Amino acid sequence: MVEILPLRRAPHAGLSLVADERSVRLQGVDGVSRFSVRGDAEAAQKIGQAFGVSLPLEPWRSATTGIRAALWLGPDEWLLFADEREADAITAQVAAAMGETPYSWVDVSHRNAGFLLSGPHAADVLNAGCPLPLSLAAFPVGKCTRTLLGKAEIVLWRTGETEFRIEVWRSFAAYVAEFIAEAAREHMV
Repeated sequence: MVEILPLRRAPHAGLSLVADERSVRLQGVDGVSRFSVRGDAEAAQKIGQAFGVSLPLEPWRSATTGIRAALWLGPDEWLLFADEREADAITAQVAAAMGETPYSWVDVSHRNAGFLLSGPHAADVLNAGCPLPLSLAAFPVGKCTRTLLGKAEIVLWRTGETEFRIEVWRSFAAYVAEFIAEAAREHMV
C-alpha cells in the first residue's frame, strides 16, 4: 500500500526580505500557536488567569508575559499567542478554568501566517498600503488593531519602536510579503 504523507510547509516559507539593514527587514514568525477568543468580561478574566496573561479590556491594547501575548481586537474578541508546543496544555487549562462560563476558544494556528517587519522605515513601508497613521505618537508600542494592507486584512501590532508584527490569513501571506517588498524598494539605499 502506498503511504501518503502531507508536506508541511510554513505559510511564510521563502517569503523573507532584507531590503537593507538600515531600512527594512521582513521575516516569518515560527513556532507560534494562535487562538481566537470570544467572551464577556467575566470570561476574559478567567481566560486571562488560566492563560497567564490578562486579556486587555481597552481598545487597541496588547498584553504580554514572556512569549505569551493577548491582543484586543474587539469588545469581546482577542487574539492570543503562545509557544506551539504548549497549545494542547493551554487549551486544557482554559477549558478547566471556565466551568459553565460561556466563551469561544478556537485554535487558528493553521489559518494564520505571522511576519515581523522591522527597521527604521518599517512604518513608512506599511503606510504604502495601510491607511492608519503609524507614527509612534499615533500608534505607540503595544498598540494593535485589525486593518488593511493593500487588499489583505491583517492584524497589526507594534512590538517595538521600529518593529511591527503582522498576522494574515495564510492564503494572503505571499501577497503581503510581495506588497511589502515592493513598498520597501523606495527605501533601499
